[in-house]
Amino acid sequence: MELIVDNFAGGGGASTGIELATGRSVDIAINHDPTAIAMHRANHPSSKHYCENVWDVDPVEACAGRPVGLAWFSPDCKHFSKAKGGKPVEKAIRGLAWVAIRWAKLVRPRVIILENVEEFTTWGPLIGNRPDPTRKGQTFRRFVHALKRYGYRVEWNELRACDYGAPTIRKRFFLVARCDGLPIVWPEPTHGDPSTLFVASGILHPWRTSAEIIDWTIPCPSIYDRKKPLCENTMRRIARGLRKFVLEHPQPYIVDYHIAPFLIQYHTEQSGKEVRGQAVDKPLMTADSSNRYGLVTALLIKYYGQGEGQTLTEPLHTITTRDRFGVVAVCGELYQVTDIGMRMLTPRELFRAQGFPESYIIDRDADGRSYPKSAQVARCGNAVPPPFAEALVRANLPELCGEEERESA
Repeated sequence: MELIVDNFAGGGGASTGIELATGRSVDIAINHDPTAIAMHRANHPSSKHYCENVWDVDPVEACAGRPVGLAWFSPDCKHFSKAKGGKPVEKAIRGLAWVAIRWAKLVRPRVIILENVEEFTTWGPLIGNRPDPTRKGQTFRRFVHALKRYGYRVEWNELRACDYGAPTIRKRFFLVARCDGLPIVWPEPTHGDPSTLFVASGILHPWRTSAEIIDWTIPCPSIYDRKKPLCENTMRRIARGLRKFVLEHPQPYIVDYHIAPFLIQYHTEQSGKEVRGQAVDKPLMTADSSNRYGLVTALLIKYYGQGEGQTLTEPLHTITTRDRFGVVAVCGELYQVTDIGMRMLTPRELFRAQGFPESYIIDRDADGRSYPKSAQVARCGNAVPPPFAEALVRANLPELCGEEERESA
């Protein structure tokens, strides 16, 4: 039986998707981070784990003469991502993808799949510790040429997780290389925009939404009763979201007809970044390893015209006191906003957003030791959404999934 290898295995996102497709755990999982390997071991106990730098693992020794059907690579993407802005980058981290060439040369995996951010195609030389703008893509082209030199057909594409059943819009770059003469196949989307004919006609399922991942039984404490009051900037962000997604929205999303929720994302109060917000009837925005997602809820009661407020045609007043305000129409009935709550999304909710199965172990390692929330969140933000891996493996390696092998092109 051919081996399946997950380099940069992390907490196990790609491995989980591969297992969903093939029905078996990856044979070899490699990652330098002990906490990541601890989560991977808990969920994939039959895999052989290497808690080492990928360059320290000898492919020939690890495979012990057995053929490799699939080698998956998800090298660190932070030093390619535009989210890093103009900050210095590290050459060694940007060069981690070259390990795929080492595996191609030494054990010749039949299929290689590499995942990264879309900016991976701009990979080029540095000037000091910043990318040389005049040589964008030069190193990427060398990387592709090296794979071709070892007999691989190479293609790449950008896919969105929401199109394959994950309730997040996370977009990722994928490169597929194969040396067995079979064609590279890009999986057809299984989900789509609910407003399109593809969904209306039943060809595609509707995108899964943020509302699906939220545990509505968890209390959302009032923003007015906190021991430490929220800073003014955060209160303004909540006010803007309340105006956009509740008060002025033509069809606010209502839970049990008395809560109108929306999501905000921020990193730190001092970052100066504008908060990103969204309604909960859409897939979750892409989250990073800090995952500063807040669920905001507006508690509604029937409105009978009493009390003072403000018009809906002016900006919402800054929230600075315990004043209750705001009127929203729901199914032709007027409701008044009587309280506003906020809480951060839990690690389990974030893992759901990435498309992990509910049974995935995130709170303890293979030895039963408790896994702190901060580590859970970090593993989730860095993870490959499993539906990506499942779709790509089913499309390109059906024979490993118990399906009929395709003919050579």
